[in-house]
Amino acid sequence: MHIAWLGKKAPFCGNVTYSREITNSLIALGHRVSFLHFAQEDESEAELTLPYFYRSQAYTLPSLSARKRLSDSLRELRPDVVHASLTLSTLDFALPEICQELGLPLVATFHPAFDRRRRNIAANTQYLMYQLYAPFLALYDRVIVFSELQRNLLARLNVPRTRTLVIPNGVDTEKYSPGPSEIKKKLRAEHLFVYMGRLAPEKNVEALLKAWQQLDFGPHTKLAILGDGPLRPALQGLYPSAEGVVWLGFVPTEEERIEILRGADVFVLPSQVEGLSLALLESMACGVACVATDVGADGEVLKGVGILLEPQNVSTQLRTVLPMLVDLPEIRAMLGQKARQRVLQDYTLKDNIAALVRLYEQVAPTLVQSR
Repeated sequence: MHIAWLGKKAPFCGNVTYSREITNSLIALGHRVSFLHFAQEDESEAELTLPYFYRSQAYTLPSLSARKRLSDSLRELRPDVVHASLTLSTLDFALPEICQELGLPLVATFHPAFDRRRRNIAANTQYLMYQLYAPFLALYDRVIVFSELQRNLLARLNVPRTRTLVIPNGVDTEKYSPGPSEIKKKLRAEHLFVYMGRLAPEKNVEALLKAWQQLDFGPHTKLAILGDGPLRPALQGLYPSAEGVVWLGFVPTEEERIEILRGADVFVLPSQVEGLSLALLESMACGVACVATDVGADGEVLKGVGILLEPQNVSTQLRTVLPMLVDLPEIRAMLGQKARQRVLQDYTLKDNIAALVRLYEQVAPTLVQSR
């Protein structure tokens, strides 16, 4: 099967990880993948690049020639299926028309975070994104979402249920697994808490940092912050390393990230809105006790196997939860074991890929007929 994949390779974000993991797995199964992504000609050795005016972790502004470049590339490639891991760009809205003209089946993965109860400004902003996209998503052959909550939200916005399919994020549970780690020794930490993700307003990392500062655990309990984003300079200035916060920045290699997660006692995700956090699933797969807000699909994932917080007054809740997790290692161990079992049961990359291939065969039935 030949899949034309439209996704992101930079800058680093969850969409980048999703595209990398899925396409690598498809290739490993013997499928052909042509990866189209936004990059200037001098930024990538790949031929299948789309020019842009501006590109960030959140969205991309294509150049005027990007649509023609995409259309010409798909015409030349003639894939069996086009799969867009939607990059939040204006090309997302043009894809149905392009693929219809070329007679190509079109699948999308819709990533934007959400909070079904829309209790804050960030959640309302994300809801506007759903309203903007819904009329165009209804034109895709299939739209992949990560939970029934997300599917219900799109249905209320008139995206037919026959066009949507729930395929949760999946983790390679052989790579992401419990194992030895030297990270505590490197950081001189007796207890290690970890946040991994973008440093942006909707991630609500300051709520975690405020709670941490007020708790004053002492020099041997550390909070490692992995990631980068627009808020990093301000947050790092307000909450320096002297208070037990270790700013690791963007950690480029998967091996390093896995070592950090394996050595962590607790993973904390204080977001105001989410889709389905890959960082949360990766931490759970490594057997780490997890604390997250009940937003997006994260509450569905963590219910019964971790600690869920309301997305309001997060700092107050963390001031209660974090000391308990420091003082009760048996609770941490139990939650870590349960978290990994949940991922093994419901969120493996292997099952994700199997469901995806079945979907491709449904939207491109000639693939089945030719076998």
